[in-house]
Amino acid sequence: MRRHITFDHLHNFRDLGGYPAAGGRTVRWGRLFRSDSLGKLRDQDWDRFLALGVRTVIDLRHPWEVERSGRLPHHPSLAYHNLSIEHRPYDQAALGPDVGPARYLADRYAEVAHDGVKELRRALEIVAGDTGPLVFHCHSGKDRTGLLAMLVLALIGVHEDDIVADFALTGLATEHLVAEWRASYPHLTLGWPAYGRAPAGIMSLFMAELAARYGSVRGYAAQRLGVDDELVSALRGQLLTP
Repeated sequence: MRRHITFDHLHNFRDLGGYPAAGGRTVRWGRLFRSDSLGKLRDQDWDRFLALGVRTVIDLRHPWEVERSGRLPHHPSLAYHNLSIEHRPYDQAALGPDVGPARYLADRYAEVAHDGVKELRRALEIVAGDTGPLVFHCHSGKDRTGLLAMLVLALIGVHEDDIVADFALTGLATEHLVAEWRASYPHLTLGWPAYGRAPAGIMSLFMAELAARYGSVRGYAAQRLGVDDELVSALRGQLLTP
């Protein structure tokens, strides 16, 4: 099964299945997806999306982003949760070429990890309690989505190397994400060469600094989010093969 799922207007929709995890188990295919904004779903893309059987959507964007760019279409089979995990917005497109992506974005991820504890905890509870396919997304499906993907995968025992590699897969969508930004804001100049890119060093640095402070990603989740063994067990029960 291919990790990337092709849509006409979504560029970064992919399945998190197949990764080796705790206890010799693997992440189930077709169970957990990550994506760029589902507000772009329409026409044939909408039919393709519904065919995946998704039952729950977690939208990690700010409410004002949802208002500006649109949200997932309403459908009776879908539960929708808007959990804005980022409390300090920033504009990547406006950054200058002298800003290195690894240090800058690792610092932004750290802000999200320490500001968005309530929303991150709730997102984990939703994933752990949902028995059907689920997708979470932000705008580009890279930063906020990448942070939540890292957290879920780490808690279910996926190796750090696989988590970092999964984060870097957004690089396959970078060209489309940049083109989409230019089409949306033709009157503006894209100042940051790293916009839409996902070098592995960003996630490696962020995870290393979480581990240095909390002992591990699970230590962060326990100390900051109140994630206990019961919640971890529920996540593994829902997401891993028997």
